[in-house]
Amino acid sequence: MAALACAGLAFTAPAGAQTGTAPAPTVHAGTRLNFPPTLGGAIYEQGQSHGTTATYMYAANKMQIYVYVFNDDRRIPPGSETPTLMAEFASDLDQTAVQLKTAGYGQIERPAVPSTCAYGNTTFRCIAYSVNSTGGRLYSKMLMTGYHDYFLKIRIDWAQAAGQSQADADRALESFIPALLH
Repeated sequence: MAALACAGLAFTAPAGAQTGTAPAPTVHAGTRLNFPPTLGGAIYEQGQSHGTTATYMYAANKMQIYVYVFNDDRRIPPGSETPTLMAEFASDLDQTAVQLKTAGYGQIERPAVPSTCAYGNTTFRCIAYSVNSTGGRLYSKMLMTGYHDYFLKIRIDWAQAAGQSQADADRALESFIPALLH
């Protein structure tokens, strides 16, 4: 298992998500996204449902890809540039930083301002960040967009010690995301 999943953050629900865990459905009812055994070269490992949040975990070349689908019982506008999306993205990023510090990870590095990334025909708000660990530097890239009235958050984790780079993560996402959103 790669990177920040080791920090116990693999299934951390986004801010405001309800508690109570159950298996996630293979087809998310609200978005109609399908989560098959393989997706864009990644292999399905597990899925959980936390109240209004469904989380799916895939493995791709020693990297972990997490997909979170949630809306906190509200309609989320489409796209990556809406005030609702930007506020949720900032909140999730702040929550992640607190959780990483609480888990004992040091030297969290991230750009001051997120950017936008396009995979296939979909544009996401995105940011890459990293932390120090005893095994070397751990990296994550977090993406979020509004999709069919839901937040669609995708995170990929990778480890420097495994010889992976952001280019490897981007290649995995370039296959995974269009397959997910086809």
